[in-house]
Amino acid sequence: MTVLEAIQKSAEFLGKKNVESPRLQTELLLAHLLKMPRMKLYLNFDRALTPAETDALRELVKRRGLREPLQHIVGSTSFCGLEIAVNRHALVPRPETELLAELGWQFLLTINYQPSTCLDFGTGTGCIAITLATKCPNAKITALDISPDALALAKENVAKHNVAGRIEFLQGAGFGALVHGERFDLIVSNPPYIASAEIAMLQPEVRDFDPRAALDGGADGLDFYRMFAAQAKSFLKPDGKIMLEFGDGQADAIKKIFADEKWIVEGVREDYSQRARILVARRE
Repeated sequence: MTVLEAIQKSAEFLGKKNVESPRLQTELLLAHLLKMPRMKLYLNFDRALTPAETDALRELVKRRGLREPLQHIVGSTSFCGLEIAVNRHALVPRPETELLAELGWQFLLTINYQPSTCLDFGTGTGCIAITLATKCPNAKITALDISPDALALAKENVAKHNVAGRIEFLQGAGFGALVHGERFDLIVSNPPYIASAEIAMLQPEVRDFDPRAALDGGADGLDFYRMFAAQAKSFLKPDGKIMLEFGDGQADAIKKIFADEKWIVEGVREDYSQRARILVARRE
């Protein structure tokens, strides 16, 4: 079987399994298997796959047909140009979260005194903390997560990107894990924001493979925003800001939650698909 034949047959199979962009998914799996850039496949359409390669591809495609995320199968994803290892213990980083990281590093770079400090609340894979540490060489990041397994993954990613000296890890539930009196220039988070009853309706790649604790935001999806609005002020410096990702249609409700707690809501930023996605607020 040639590379082109393998792509065509595998894409047909994935299409029948309702996998989005089946041809692209196949090409990415095959490129991973053959350890070559995806575009190089186009220069090798006539290359014959070995029996071992054919069997290995078949297994990868079968896993994808069962709706296991591509990122889990290949073991990593790209976030702000950085390779981030992923597994079932943490949310797979999404492209829209890159905007949250970008807003975070832009703000930290405006701080004149050094070092600037940031709390990455619910760090998961560590993708935001690593990006901030990479973009802001003088920043010190505290990466907090309730899951020890997620923190183990984050530590693996941090070691790979050589920023371990500027990222401190904390395991615990919420602000109670922090040292009393500790304050940050920035608190950044992509918290769980799916309403509990809606989780069953999510794509299988999310519903069955991302940790439920990283998805479930309570009955209306807004539990964590109420917690941040009520508790985060005492962990921010006087000119500090909080930046939070949220889901579709939640902007107005979240702005009201923060306004009711006397925050100054600086604005809501749209993601790259023009959907309201990031709340930026500061202490009154």
